[in-house]
Amino acid sequence: MLRSLRFLLLTALALLAGLVAPIRAQDWPSRPVTVLVPFGAGGNTDMMARLGAQRLSSKFGQSFVVENRPSAGGALATGAVATAAPDGYTLLFSASSVAVLTPQLQKLNFDPLKQLVPVTNIGTGTQMIAIRRSLPVKNLPELIPYARANPGKLNFTVAGTQNISHLAPVLLFARAGIDLVMVPQKSEPQAISDLVAGQVDLYFGNSSSLLPHIDSDKVRLIAVGTAQRISAAPDIPTVAETIPGFEFSSWNGFFAPAGTPEPILTSLRNEIAAFARSPEMSERLSKLGIIPGGMGVDQSLAVFQKDFAAYAAAIKAAGIEPPK
Repeated sequence: MLRSLRFLLLTALALLAGLVAPIRAQDWPSRPVTVLVPFGAGGNTDMMARLGAQRLSSKFGQSFVVENRPSAGGALATGAVATAAPDGYTLLFSASSVAVLTPQLQKLNFDPLKQLVPVTNIGTGTQMIAIRRSLPVKNLPELIPYARANPGKLNFTVAGTQNISHLAPVLLFARAGIDLVMVPQKSEPQAISDLVAGQVDLYFGNSSSLLPHIDSDKVRLIAVGTAQRISAAPDIPTVAETIPGFEFSSWNGFFAPAGTPEPILTSLRNEIAAFARSPEMSERLSKLGIIPGGMGVDQSLAVFQKDFAAYAAAIKAAGIEPPK
């Protein structure tokens, strides 16, 4: 009798245990969710993180609290999420560079490509080449032979080093066989200010920051780094139209710790994708030169693989030693 009761009790507990996980996933979130951003407040990534968090808070009835934790290469926030409990209560909102660039530049005690899973992106930030309008060229096909004829005489600015504003032009110059002198700045506003003032010849930066200068008499926008032209400036050609295969952009979206229950990831992915593709958000992003997101996992991973290879080539072209 006791053995029978014990057997029934154990069977009931086993069945109950099998029901707990789905119930917990369905009840998520039952408390506030932390969204870490590895950059300071302001800028495209932070803006998209806050808009996404606001939408998720409204949808799920719990606060999605954005915390900015800037550090070199975004390693601090990325590591915190990579090693967090995979329960859906700690998320990362970041540019794809923290997953595909930072591991190539820093020795980390975690592997973002193995310990994080992409949920989906809100948008893909595009890069754009801008030149000093007083240069005797009007487009990239004219700039390349002009630079070849004047090696070391033209310069370019960057918004910090070992990031996309540094590595995108370095890879471009290597592919084009031209030599420009780097003039580093600490921030994008200062880099653009130097370009407008005519102190530098070229800047390869965020389209959202450069598009306001599309009608400037000081700056000329000549190419975008995405594979296709962008709707905000359809008359501006891609770099790939001159240098086939060249592409440099930045995925911006949510990551979760590996092992997060799939029902939670699916709920997040569906809501974020619907938000990114909504007419209001799509229009807002497109005006900034950002391609609306909503990628699936396979698409995101394919982008990361492509970007990893592009950054690896750029790091080699820049002569940067790999971490030891």
